[in-house]
Amino acid sequence: MQKNVLDTDLSGKVAVVTGAGGVLCSAFAKVLARAGAKVALLDLNEEAAASFAAEINAEGGVARAYKCNVLDKAACYAVADAVAADLGPCDILVNGAGGNNPRATTDHEYYMPGDIDADTKSFFDLEPEGVEFVFNLNFLGTLLPTQAFARQMVGRTGCNILNISSMNAYTPLTKIPAYSGAKAAVSNFTQWLAVHFSKAGIRVNAIAPGFFATKQNAALLFNPDGTPTARTGKILAATPMGRFGDAETELAGAVLFLLNEKAASFITGVCIPIDGGFSAYSGV
Repeated sequence: MQKNVLDTDLSGKVAVVTGAGGVLCSAFAKVLARAGAKVALLDLNEEAAASFAAEINAEGGVARAYKCNVLDKAACYAVADAVAADLGPCDILVNGAGGNNPRATTDHEYYMPGDIDADTKSFFDLEPEGVEFVFNLNFLGTLLPTQAFARQMVGRTGCNILNISSMNAYTPLTKIPAYSGAKAAVSNFTQWLAVHFSKAGIRVNAIAPGFFATKQNAALLFNPDGTPTARTGKILAATPMGRFGDAETELAGAVLFLLNEKAASFITGVCIPIDGGFSAYSGV
């Protein structure tokens, strides 16, 4: 395994990553494995998680994949028991499962006269089921795995929960009200958990990624011919560094820092933006 950039040593630790079948969370799993942790990759798509687990094992790490629906409390508890039996009790939980859905997305950035009756999905056309799905996926999809795995952490030292928030938690993006609201809830929940577990040996923090080009958001950022969409133009114009982040490398430093018991042992309840300056830029 290659050396990690901060020399964060997670040897002997068991790390659990939800949403590990995706681009960002599989990268987190690899980072943790390279730091020495045994990693459980959880995803509803077990095949995708297993593929990334195989890559980690091929590098010399220790990883296992598990199918898990983060919206099913009983399933989360069952997987937590399985991980403990296979790898040991959880020391690190990365709550990465989440995402948006077209059912909770408006077609236009701004309401325009006539939209309410037009053949378009306006704010007034959003159905409760779509909004509920997105909110639950992000918020309950953080809360339920935390219930399942934090019970293995309480009373032990050096345990960590890392939640994945978003730039949307600071300033909501247009078109995606449910996702933005849900990520704001995740940031708030991070602070609540940090206080709640402060006497139990568990630190709780979050990172808020800015814009990283991945398979999941490719259709939003690029046209079928590969040219950037108008939304990409807006994103890069509002990002002082003028580019997307690299999902494989530019989140690793913050993750390893927050999990480092020597460097970050007094840090809990924070959410670190990793956004190329997006959250600091007023547009002027």
